[in-house]
Amino acid sequence: MQILKILCSVFLNANPDVVSVGWNALTFVGLWGVFHKCGVKGWWALVPFAREYKLGTCAGRESEGRVLAVVTGLIEAASIVTVFLNEESSLYLFIGAIAFMLLVIQFIYMIRIELGLIEVFGQKKWWIIPWALLDNIVAPLWGFHKKFQPLWTVEDIQSEASNFFSGSKAQVLDQGLTVNLEERTATEFFKKKYLLRDIHMYIQPGRMVLLLGGSGAGKTTYLNAVNGYEKAKAEVVLNGTNMYKHYKEMQYDIGFVPQLDLMRGSDSVYRTLIDAASLRLPKDFSAADRSARVEEVMKIFGLTPVKDNLVSKLSGGQRKRLSIAMEFISNPSLFILDEPDSGLDGVMARELFQQLRQIADQGKIIIVITHTPDRVIDLFDDVIVLAKDAKRTGRLAFFGTIAEAREFFGKEKMEEIVKSVNRQEEGGEGRADEFILKFAEVQHG
Repeated sequence: MQILKILCSVFLNANPDVVSVGWNALTFVGLWGVFHKCGVKGWWALVPFAREYKLGTCAGRESEGRVLAVVTGLIEAASIVTVFLNEESSLYLFIGAIAFMLLVIQFIYMIRIELGLIEVFGQKKWWIIPWALLDNIVAPLWGFHKKFQPLWTVEDIQSEASNFFSGSKAQVLDQGLTVNLEERTATEFFKKKYLLRDIHMYIQPGRMVLLLGGSGAGKTTYLNAVNGYEKAKAEVVLNGTNMYKHYKEMQYDIGFVPQLDLMRGSDSVYRTLIDAASLRLPKDFSAADRSARVEEVMKIFGLTPVKDNLVSKLSGGQRKRLSIAMEFISNPSLFILDEPDSGLDGVMARELFQQLRQIADQGKIIIVITHTPDRVIDLFDDVIVLAKDAKRTGRLAFFGTIAEAREFFGKEKMEEIVKSVNRQEEGGEGRADEFILKFAEVQHG
C-alpha cells in the first residue's frame, strides 16, 4: 500500500503527506459504512487502535483484532520514538528492525481479518487482493454499495446457541461425579471472556469417559475446573462431597495425570513411588504401610521388574505407567488423564488403556483426553463432546454412551465427531451450534 501511495503522489504531482491523509480518509469513511452494516457504531472507524479491534469483531475474528490493535499501537509508538533519535545510532536501527517485524505481523493479522470479513460478506476469496492493495477503494465500495451486505451482524454472531442456556442442573447423588458448571471466565483485553459455560452432567462410578473437542474447545480448562486446580463458578460433587468447599480433604481423592510428567530422571522407580506415597498417603501411614502400598501399585502397573531402574532409562510406555501409578498411590475415586498415550504406538497405547479399563472396573471414574480415540474406543463407556459456540465459548455438545454419540452425530468414528463440531476455518464442518442446541433439546426432552 505504501508503494501505491508513492506512485499516486508522483503521477498526481501531489505532496506525499496529502496523498497519505486522503488515502486514509477514504479507508476510514469506508470502514464507517462497513461497521454500520455489521452492527457496530460507525464512528469507531475514526478511533485509532480500537478501529482494528472493531474490524476484527465485524469479521468474526475478535482475537485477531485484539492482536492487530496492540501491534498497530506498538508500531505507532516506535514511529514516535524514532523521531527523537539520530538515524545513524544503533538504537534507531534496533527500533527500526523491531518496527519492521511488527509490520510483518500487522500484515499477517490484517490478512486474517480481511479473509474473515470476506467470509462474513459472502464474497469470493480473490477479494483479498483488492483488500490488501486498495483498501481505500474497497472499503467505501463495501461500506456503501447495496450489493455488499453481511450474511450476519455482530449481534447475529451471538447466535441462538450462544445465547441459549439449559437452566437445568444435574442431580447430585451420594455416589459418582456431578458437575454443574455455570461459567469459567477470564479477563482478556480488558474484557470478560467466557471460556466455558452451561456444562452439567452426572457420571456414574465405574465409567471410563472419553473427553472430545477440537483445539480451543476448553477440554483442559474443563478438567482443571473439575479437579479444582482452576476453580470455576460451579458445583463439583464427588461421592457426595463438594470438591470446592472441601478441596484440601478431597485433593488426594482425585488423580490428575498431565500430558508432561515432572519425574526426576535420576530417581529409581521405587524411590519415585515412595516419594509420591509420602506426599499423597495419610500421615498416619507407617513406613511399612507406605512400602506395601508401593509394592501393590507396582504390581498393578507391571513396574515390579523395573523397580530399581532409573526413570531416565524407562521406555515411553513404562514412564507413562509410572506417572499414572504415582497418582494411583492414594487410591483416588476419580482419575483424570490428559493425553496419556501421547508418543506411544498402537500396541503400547492399548495396553495402557486396558489398565485404565481395569481401574474403572474397580468402581473408579476415569476421564481421558486422547487425540487418537478410535484405536481404543471399545474400552470406553461414555463420551463428553465440548465445542466452541459462535462466541468461541466452550459448551457441551453431547454427553452419553459411545453408541448414543454415534447415533446423535451420525458419525461412526470419534475423530469424525470432532470434525463435525470444529469451525470451517479449522478444517471442520462448523456445526457446533447445531449440536449444542440439539443436545439441549435432548436433555429437556
